[in-house]
This record gives sequence, C-alpha cells and structure tokens, in this order.
Amino acid sequence: MIDASAVLRLAGAEARVLGPNIALVHADARAWLASLPDRSVHAIVTDPPYGLEYEETDHDKLRGGKGGVWRIPPTLNGVQRAPVPRFTVLGPREVEALRRFFVAAAREWLRVLVPGGHVFLASNPLLSTGTFAAVAEAGFEKRGEIIRLVTTLRGGDRPKGAHDEFPDVSVMPRAAWEPWGLFRKPLDGTVAENLRRWGTGGLRRRSAEEPFRDVIPCAPARGAERRIAPHPSLKPQRFLRQIVRAALPVGTGIVLDPFAGSGSTLAAALHLGVGAIGVERDAAYLALATEAVPLLAALADRGDRSA
Repeated sequence: MIDASAVLRLAGAEARVLGPNIALVHADARAWLASLPDRSVHAIVTDPPYGLEYEETDHDKLRGGKGGVWRIPPTLNGVQRAPVPRFTVLGPREVEALRRFFVAAAREWLRVLVPGGHVFLASNPLLSTGTFAAVAEAGFEKRGEIIRLVTTLRGGDRPKGAHDEFPDVSVMPRAAWEPWGLFRKPLDGTVAENLRRWGTGGLRRRSAEEPFRDVIPCAPARGAERRIAPHPSLKPQRFLRQIVRAALPVGTGIVLDPFAGSGSTLAAALHLGVGAIGVERDAAYLALATEAVPLLAALADRGDRSA
C-alpha cells in the first residue's frame, strides 16, 4: 500500500499537499523528472503540450483573447466556447521538434516507471502518429490506443473566405474522437510475476465480468467542472477517473502527471483514493490546480464507469 509519506518523499518538501497521497510540484517537468529515482512511480496519465500553443508568445495571446495558434471560437447562444489549438499551423520543423521532445520525455518516463507501468498519453488525430512512434522509439511497448468519443470544434469548416462559393465543402472532417496512446514499460518476468512484485503489468477491469475497454464515450467538461477549472485543455472527470483506475491494476500505486495543468488527473486520483503527483511550471495554472483539485474530486461520479 502506498502511503502519504511515500508520495511526499518523491514530490519533495516544497510540494503542495492537496489531499491524502496527493501532491503538486511547481517545476519544469523535464528538470524535476531528472531528480526522481529510478522505478519510483507506477503509471503516467498526462495531456502534454504539443509545442506552439503553450509557448510564451502564443500562450500570452490566448490569455489576452487574441488567439495566435489558438482558435477562439465565436459565442454560441450567448455562451463563449472554449479555445482550441490549431495544430495545422505546425510546419516540418515544429513537428520534428515535437518528435525530439517526446523521445526525450519518454526516456525519462521509462526510467522512473516501475516495470510493467503504463503510460496513458493524450494526443490528437493530426499529431498522434508521430508522437506515439516517438514514445515507442524511447523503449516503450505500444499496447493500443484509448479512443475517447467526443465531438470537438476542430474541422468541419467551409473554405475560409469562400463559404458561399463552396457551401457543400468542408476543408477537414469535424473531429469526433480523441486518441490516447497506451504504452507499457517492459515487464519484469511474466504478467503475474510483475503484478506480484510491482503491482503493474495489466489494466484494472471495470468489474469481474467486464474488462477495461479501449473506446470511452465522454463529452467535454462542462458546467461545474468548467467553472471550477477554466483551463483550455481540461479533461472531464468522468473520463479521467476511468483512466486512472485502469492504470493501477491492483488498486494501489502512484500516478504521475508531468503536465498537470488544472490538476484534473490529481483530482481523479484523489476521488479514487490512490496516490498521485502532478508537476506544473505555469504559476497561474499551479494556483488554479491548487484550488480546483479538491473541488473536482468531490464532484459526483455521473456514471464514470458506464459504457
């Protein structure tokens, strides 16, 4: 059983304690991970940055409502819709930089995970192929993909400046799914031996009768979640609770989110009663997560184990 002292020893004395076995660290993930001992965490669940949208210039534009590489959608029925990053603006140089970033990050993830530990890595249909290949290049076994069925605001638009001329044309399909890469660190022996020694190697079933599935319908975070944690990349608790639960097959261990953002992964772990450490370098998001994690964790399940 993982206790609070184990989480705090890893997170460090400066970490913010947000609940039993839950810690949030203010640091750059790459630098902080370098100080983490080998074989010290049991799973990684994260929605990482994909380059330009979280670089200082474009992030400042987002916060100022000017967009940059972010698309600021118009209001709908008086409601301001959430911004989405426009990954189509990334050129070959940025895509190659992303590949190098994910290879380097995944090598550190491989080091700090115990054998058999899984990585659940959020991506998008435009960049997932290269990203997932980079993680495999670092030494992980690709174990499939988790498909979150969710209608987004990406794609589906008519040609810019020629809506009337080409009313029956969409430049890209409207995205209705979000890929999450599923990777595993190589096992120490058989799956059963790995489970006995490390508590990892498989995925926790939904029930005795039903396995964890790789397709999860889940709408975007709205209502109370969005009010609690107005982060541009907020993932809903209904989805993350299923992922975090599956990531710890025997129900115990430490989940790491190196790009904590709003703290939604930590909130899912707190709700489930498992250990988690988040790392966030942005001071504003750190403050947001500090307030949001206990509130998100307290939200009702809303059928988080339903198909």
